[in-house]
Amino acid sequence: MIEGGKDPEAGSVLHYGMVGGGQGAFIGDVHRKAIALDGLARLTAGCFSRDLANTKATGAALGVSADRLYTSYAEMAQAESRRTDGIDFVVIVTPNDTHYQACKAFLQNGISVVCDKPLCFEVAEARELGALAQAKNLLFGVTYTYTGYPAVKQIRELVKSGALGALRFVNAEYPQEWLATPAEQGDNRQAAWRTDPRRAGKSNCVGDIGSHIENLVSYTTGLRIQSLCARLDTFVEGRVLDDNASILVEYGGGAKGLYWSSQIAVGRDNGLRLRIFGSEGAIEWAQETPNTFTLSRLGQPTQQWSRGRDGFHPQAQRYSRIPSGHPEGYFEAFANLYKTFIVALSQVKAGVHPSEADLDFPSVQAGIDGVAFINKCVESSQAGAVWVRM
Repeated sequence: MIEGGKDPEAGSVLHYGMVGGGQGAFIGDVHRKAIALDGLARLTAGCFSRDLANTKATGAALGVSADRLYTSYAEMAQAESRRTDGIDFVVIVTPNDTHYQACKAFLQNGISVVCDKPLCFEVAEARELGALAQAKNLLFGVTYTYTGYPAVKQIRELVKSGALGALRFVNAEYPQEWLATPAEQGDNRQAAWRTDPRRAGKSNCVGDIGSHIENLVSYTTGLRIQSLCARLDTFVEGRVLDDNASILVEYGGGAKGLYWSSQIAVGRDNGLRLRIFGSEGAIEWAQETPNTFTLSRLGQPTQQWSRGRDGFHPQAQRYSRIPSGHPEGYFEAFANLYKTFIVALSQVKAGVHPSEADLDFPSVQAGIDGVAFINKCVESSQAGAVWVRM
């Protein structure tokens, strides 16, 4: 039995603030719980809602001092940057329409950022944020959660080692059923903003879950999309944005891909699945059973690899927290992203340059790539599902 990996060295506890994630929100609480798993950072400031009463109630419930609860993210960024005990980084968990301006406000005030995906609406905005973070020597993470699973990291190492031979084809899907009915017409707040182009942007389905496919494939295979052909569908009557998408992909080097994301797939919960086919082998992994994956090699029996039991590469094993047979899941994957980000930020603050391994979290470049992917899918579909260059 292989025990969980040893925690990387870290300095003193950092302090963070949060924008969004007030009472009634879902994802903000997930982020807070994930950060709390390792005890490396403490929540000390927030603008949790546009409604100040909600911010105050949320802050009181979370033990945040009343003088560090703010009416806007702009006020928070300025005030925290002036404090000697100001936050070390901020977490942005608002709907998509405020990501760009909120990230920019904190970067301009010298505060590192972790932002939920998609990073923003336009590629030019994403690149501007990346350039700003680089100019100010700030860390910038984007929470593409699924790269935090140890099994996903092991898949990446196997592909890098050449275990599959030359990569030929990638098939990835992400079906859900939660928008199979017009849930946005009721009191479902998550459905309401995700299907509203003013808040979600140009795409709902590709922006919300299709972008996870792009990131997962890019992370595990290293393949870069050269061109794509996308058809974005809207099946539910009265809905403006897409709720289903089929995407053909061509990568640099000649490999091909097929992606499907759907929020109207009845019977599917959160079915992110990845299949990578090479000249000598293949790998398959499913997010709903994240601790295992299968490895097939030509002329050999198919193997099932298990997190915690089998000998993972050290870079993957370091993220395994508990012994085999004790499932690790969504919160742990989130926590792995945050642990890596926080330890790297502690190193930067101590004057130490993090290694490539220490920066193994989705960076602002992953955010830029995701925004480009979403925009190109919309462009292709609106032109009649034609091939477009990335």
